[in-house]
Amino acid sequence: MDDFTAALPAMLADLETLVTCETPSADLAALAKGAEVTAEFGTRLLGTPPERITVGGRTHLRWDFGDAPARVLLLGHYDTVWPIGTLERIPWSVTGGVVRGPGCFDMKAGLVMIFHALAALPDRAGITVLVNADEEIGSPTSGALVEENARGRTAALVLEPSADGGALKIARKGVARHTVEVHGRAAHAGLEPERGINALVEAAHQVQVIAALADPGVGTTVTPTMMSAGSAGNTVPALASVEIDVRAATAAEQLRVETALAGLRPRTPGVSLRSSTSVSIPPLERAASAGLFDLARRVAGGRGTELRGVAVGGGSDGNRTAAAGTPTLDGLGAVGGGAHADDEHVVVAELPGRTGLLVALLSELLGGTSGTTKSAPGFVPAGPGEDDGRPAR
Repeated sequence: MDDFTAALPAMLADLETLVTCETPSADLAALAKGAEVTAEFGTRLLGTPPERITVGGRTHLRWDFGDAPARVLLLGHYDTVWPIGTLERIPWSVTGGVVRGPGCFDMKAGLVMIFHALAALPDRAGITVLVNADEEIGSPTSGALVEENARGRTAALVLEPSADGGALKIARKGVARHTVEVHGRAAHAGLEPERGINALVEAAHQVQVIAALADPGVGTTVTPTMMSAGSAGNTVPALASVEIDVRAATAAEQLRVETALAGLRPRTPGVSLRSSTSVSIPPLERAASAGLFDLARRVAGGRGTELRGVAVGGGSDGNRTAAAGTPTLDGLGAVGGGAHADDEHVVVAELPGRTGLLVALLSELLGGTSGTTKSAPGFVPAGPGEDDGRPAR
């Protein structure tokens, strides 16, 4: 099926079902309901139920098709950043060719595209679909599952929403979250402050050092985001902590910052510093996507459309599939905007063509043809340093 225009009403109805089932990442009860709604939707279109994989109270869904060697991983998530009750403030609507509602763009429209594309594909052998429940918080219970299912594949296709104007995401920065703890000594702030060692004052010094680790020239951001200190208004703080968000385009830059944080030295005598890492997701570098992006452009060209590729700062599970050594193409989902914002939206007119492109790309990766697309030359993963020849933005 090359044109999904006739399927658009059904796609919108399915998207409404998913969007009106609120699934914030932190609400396990809501996620359990979302897992069942998503499983029922996928089962209805594909004719087979998913395997349910529950880790830490979160249920991830996996469909495996056929006895052929596992070749393509389709990846998505059903959790969102929106708390229960957001629908009352931002209700589901389709007005003027635009869908609105919490999670419609990131990334429930991508799930609708996955299942409608597979329903139209004559042969799904070699395809695995993995839909997880915690991508928005860094995939703490599904990260290993994502990497395990990606290893050895020809391709991982990530149905996260597109970048501006429908551009694919050919590179993503790595994401890391660090904490630096400052340990001093408490004392009465009025009677004998000189006996204390002020952890808050030391933390203020360290924040300047930490922020200076950023390197705008290579796109590395190091952002102190939260600081806490003290136990009472009349006590010299014995403990302070600084939370740090790090985004880097290369694994080498991630390691540089992590090493620097571990090597921080105190300015205040008697203070000790401890650095820890709570999240570390490697970057999706251009070399991991270049070959697939070239194939996608050829497929799109055969359908009369042109694809662009851009680098973005946010991370996704595509970072994990690339780190597992699998060629990865991200941002294949809906066209729209406003992810994580009140103006989140999907452009309705783009859904049919975008879903048709996914079918055509899957057909090429599985060795067949689809619609107007001629069979492309055999896909070869890109070598280091290859990219789309356009400046990243």
